[in-house]
Amino acid sequence: MTIAATDGAARTGELTTARGMIRTPAFMPVGTAGTVKAMYPEQVRALGADVILGNTYHLMLRPGAERVAALGGLHVFANWPHPILTDSGGFQVMSLAGLRKLDEDGVTFQSHLDGSTHRLTPERSLEIQALLDADIRMQLDECVRLPASRQEVERAMRLSLRWAERSKAAFGETRERALFGIVQGGDQPDLRIESAEGLAAIGFDGYAIGGLAVGEPQDVMLAMLDTTVPALPADKPRYLMGVGQPDDIVEAVARGVDMFDCVLPTRAGRHGVAYTRFGKLNMKNARHAEDPRPLDEAMDWAPSRDYSRAYLHHLVKSGELLAGMLLTWNNLAYYQHLMAGIRAAIAEGRYAAFVAGTKAGWARGDLPPL
Repeated sequence: MTIAATDGAARTGELTTARGMIRTPAFMPVGTAGTVKAMYPEQVRALGADVILGNTYHLMLRPGAERVAALGGLHVFANWPHPILTDSGGFQVMSLAGLRKLDEDGVTFQSHLDGSTHRLTPERSLEIQALLDADIRMQLDECVRLPASRQEVERAMRLSLRWAERSKAAFGETRERALFGIVQGGDQPDLRIESAEGLAAIGFDGYAIGGLAVGEPQDVMLAMLDTTVPALPADKPRYLMGVGQPDDIVEAVARGVDMFDCVLPTRAGRHGVAYTRFGKLNMKNARHAEDPRPLDEAMDWAPSRDYSRAYLHHLVKSGELLAGMLLTWNNLAYYQHLMAGIRAAIAEGRYAAFVAGTKAGWARGDLPPL
């Protein structure tokens, strides 16, 4: 990773992969099953995304990693010739807890699709990610939902460290691709530091911070970043997994985080919510029904500029597919606009002022009703 500028702990730079450069700080749209929902790949790219995320667990189940490999790999399959990061399946260890059995060797899943049984180990996870030909691959880990007992958090952290060693061995010496370790430790500062130092000793191409935004309040998440980030190698990228509220992003960047992903902008768009400079707008609300104004005419993307609030409200209330398409487009555009602003502000040494101005816009709220 090349760091071009810093402003306090915040930093901007570039992460180079075989399929292209990733500008940091970066937000990665989530393409769980090989698609960013409700978006064309070329749209996602045009908005400024350098990298998208794919999901090992879901692609393992459908259509199958071996099938994707036979069809040319995930980049060809999904018509995305740019960098792809794949998560390891570790999050599903938590989110699908009712359908899995965990042991020292790995995880046995019952498919949420058809009930069939599947086995995921650190080695199998890396094998799947290799079949997908992901540019950035993640170790298999266990993520614990908070709040949790210290005993449970410590057990999962130590298991994740052991799996990190196995993941590194399974990855081998491939230099054209990257492998990231994942820091665990819940809301326990000493366990976070132990995990970070243990991963640094193993040696990875980048370091993710996992197990946050899983039920804890923001101040706890930020405290864990304050603890964890200084323990990570300064010359490697830092990736805060699954974090996507705009306020969380700007605060995490201020603490030295380089990469983010979240389903929030796409999921919110499919449920009638727009992200704007004025904060979140619920287009289901009746206040929009007769409003001819756009979401934000100052923004240079079509869903924000060219469609009336009344029309968007109508689409959402009518259950039209176009509602999710336009609002997802708007939300991803806003997120990439936010990231571009973050990068420019860091480069110009005015990040604190940028954050203050951005938060003031959110606090001011939406335009008053007509």
